[in-house]
Amino acid sequence: MATEIVNNKRCETIVAAERLKDRIAKRTAKVGVLGLGYVGLPLAVEFAKAGFDVTGMDVQTDKVDRFNAGQSYVKDVNDEVLASLVKAGKLRATTDFSVIEELDTIDICVPTPLRKTKDPDMSYVVSATEQIAQHMHPGFLVMLESTTYPGTTDELVLPKLRESGLQVGRDFFLCFSPERVDPGNPKFHTANIPKVVGGMTPACTELGALFYGQALEKVVPVSSTRVAEMVKLLENTFRMINIGLANEMALMCSRMGIDVWEVIDAAATKPFGFMPFYPGPGLGGHCIPIDPFYLSWKSREAGIEARFIELAGYINGQMPEHVVERIQDALNDATKPLRGSRVHIVGVAYKRDISDVRESPALDIIHLLLRRGAIVTYSDPYVPKIAREGLELYAEELLPAAEQADCVVIVTDHSSIDYTALVERSQLVFDARNVLKGMESPKIIKL
Repeated sequence: MATEIVNNKRCETIVAAERLKDRIAKRTAKVGVLGLGYVGLPLAVEFAKAGFDVTGMDVQTDKVDRFNAGQSYVKDVNDEVLASLVKAGKLRATTDFSVIEELDTIDICVPTPLRKTKDPDMSYVVSATEQIAQHMHPGFLVMLESTTYPGTTDELVLPKLRESGLQVGRDFFLCFSPERVDPGNPKFHTANIPKVVGGMTPACTELGALFYGQALEKVVPVSSTRVAEMVKLLENTFRMINIGLANEMALMCSRMGIDVWEVIDAAATKPFGFMPFYPGPGLGGHCIPIDPFYLSWKSREAGIEARFIELAGYINGQMPEHVVERIQDALNDATKPLRGSRVHIVGVAYKRDISDVRESPALDIIHLLLRRGAIVTYSDPYVPKIAREGLELYAEELLPAAEQADCVVIVTDHSSIDYTALVERSQLVFDARNVLKGMESPKIIKL
């Protein structure tokens, strides 16, 4: 009798998996994307381009309305492409999560921010998972893409999905596949960045890899969800630590009167054993300043101290303070106090040629300057207004504002800015990005 039950369950697993596999391979599977931000929107577009019918879900009505009107709010997705897919009936968006009952697959692409205590805020993932558990059905594939700590998929997501009464690897299939989006990157985008995927069971991994392989150029299967979760954290921790080293070199070189940029350029001529990383005013964005602390938090839970991560985080976190001190020193050399001086910030987005200000070091620099009594203005072709973290500022026209400023500070090196004209019209320029490389002027001070 027991053998018969086991065999029946195996048959159920094979039937559910084969049915879903067939629908994915024939691209008749109904695809869902939960969370229509910088990760979810491009992903939905790629699967619609591959021929799937895709339904996006989000709690923000304005996003859903713009999506259904074919208006992209993500730079990496073209309005015309989005509008054509919506018009063709391949894409639609809704705030009604009951549509999950009609779907075969769903990707969870919701935020996973850090709290002020630097522990992960998993409320968005929990809420998304609870919605899915209410509406899921046999033969369903769930993928978590939100960056998180190792163990999230099996410790947090899986138990909530099991509340549906379905069994993983038999009735439904669960994978983790880390997003690797680099907003504004003209070379690498959702379709051509290799896609890592790890499942709760071999059948889960097989179905997840098959699914992503229909729309993306390369899929990299790994043995488990925990391996896939750790992959993303290793990638961004590697960058964060090496940027921290570059920033520490910048601090040392500044004290020694050495040009750190020249040092790095010369070191980069070595054809082996060296990879250049560059200093800056601080880390920003949705990944590098945040992701390593998921690992640090999880390591502490396991009784391990993540010393490299904590130290690099400290050094990177000090860079806005260092920038402000250098601005103050430069003004002092020009016989001007920082208090009462006009300081104009050029670029407040966290990286060049995008509009995202999340975790941007420019915000910290502005706060520090205001605290020390400076009069602060800014220009950014992508950010017309700052209204966050207690700030409310409006962008000003660059060159007239630069002319009126006692010091101009280049925080984000947008490519559309005429830097030659900027230097000519400014009294003093602090360059935190080395964008003025090759320009010689007593007005220019480098990080």
